[in-house]
Amino acid sequence: MTTVRLPDGPTSPGFVQNLEILAGRTRAWRRLHDRYGSAFTVATPRLGRTVVLSDPAEVKALFTAGPEVADNIDVNLGQVLGPGSLFSITGDEHRKQRKLLTPPFHGRRLKAYEEMIEQETVREMASWPSGREFATMDSMMRITLNAILRAVFGADGAEFDELRAVLPKIVLLGSALVALPIPREFLGRFGPWARFAAHRRRYDRIVDRLIDRAEATGLDGRDDVLAMMLQSRYDDGTAMTRSEIADELLTLLTAGHETTATTLAWTVERLRRHPDVLRRLVSEVDAGGSELREAALLEVQRVRPVIDVTPRQIRAEALQLGRWTLPRGQNVLISIRLMHDNEELFPRARAFDPDRFLGARPGTFSWIPFGGGARRCIGAAFATLEMNVVLRTLLRDFTLEPTDAPDERAHFRGVALAPTRRGRAVVHRRAARPAAGAVAQAEANA
Repeated sequence: MTTVRLPDGPTSPGFVQNLEILAGRTRAWRRLHDRYGSAFTVATPRLGRTVVLSDPAEVKALFTAGPEVADNIDVNLGQVLGPGSLFSITGDEHRKQRKLLTPPFHGRRLKAYEEMIEQETVREMASWPSGREFATMDSMMRITLNAILRAVFGADGAEFDELRAVLPKIVLLGSALVALPIPREFLGRFGPWARFAAHRRRYDRIVDRLIDRAEATGLDGRDDVLAMMLQSRYDDGTAMTRSEIADELLTLLTAGHETTATTLAWTVERLRRHPDVLRRLVSEVDAGGSELREAALLEVQRVRPVIDVTPRQIRAEALQLGRWTLPRGQNVLISIRLMHDNEELFPRARAFDPDRFLGARPGTFSWIPFGGGARRCIGAAFATLEMNVVLRTLLRDFTLEPTDAPDERAHFRGVALAPTRRGRAVVHRRAARPAAGAVAQAEANA
């Protein structure tokens, strides 16, 4: 018989531990880390007795364990996103589905989205007020939604407008249903699940129309993910079903829309409070560079991860994980927040310092805002491109005013940790300037 060995943790009643976490998970995690070290066992809302890990070696071992050993915890996501979602399926089925969905987020296809993202950014920022403080997060949400609708759904015209109307409702209500264990029967046909089902039926009808149009007009020359799904085949030659496509499109939107927009709002919040970094970024964008901008985005995601935990459940009879032996069914949370706070991995970890990533890429098992292992966010490369283009466009077209206001605190929105005041900014439109290449050519001809 395997002897179970779990990390130590608080002995207060479970409901007391739950209340502490609900009152402020980051604060609770840090307090428990200070007391018990890099691993502790705590009662968490909805998951019950949970092991929380932040030791790099133990996290790496868990991330690299096969799905038969440790796999995802489905906390209502399957009901919200559908049975064909990457969040719902496990094992070989998950591996096969992920293999089909990987190509559009790399290489030539990914590069094809850059101009489109810039178009959406310029269009949205044209409405930004000059010299008056406003919250940027709503704008960032519209940019990321529109970009996903075009790049992933291949939507335009009436379907584009309809999806813009229904998808925010699905995301908002779905986030609440994921966060709160509300029974499906609650309030019957007038309850939140009934409203969600109505939104989902409308969404499925729109996706059916998009598929009908794509099949009727042809898929050649299209770079959107929907077109790729329609052309892809499993190893046995079968195609994805319409329900699988609808579930995966919704999954890609849910995973990449609010999280990317929230990171962009945090980027504005951080840069306004670090004027030296902001000045250097403006000089870099005027010169046509990108290294510091890429480093700044890595650092924003380190100090302000919008998803602060990634879950696993032990599926093997037992898993020896460094110092611990975890039994079958044990729920585990990897604390992204505590990993990113680790002074051995990131000296002066609480400081915002993009220079730490200049000329150095973050470690696969230490910098983990996209999770890790077989469950790492499949759209990470797309999100990274999107954030880079949006920030480049903002710095090129606007002057972002620094501020000495207090830091915006994190607010839990059901899925993402967002800035409390939604990333407030004051901007002024910059005068149009020739591109860096044109300036260099003019100087050469002088």
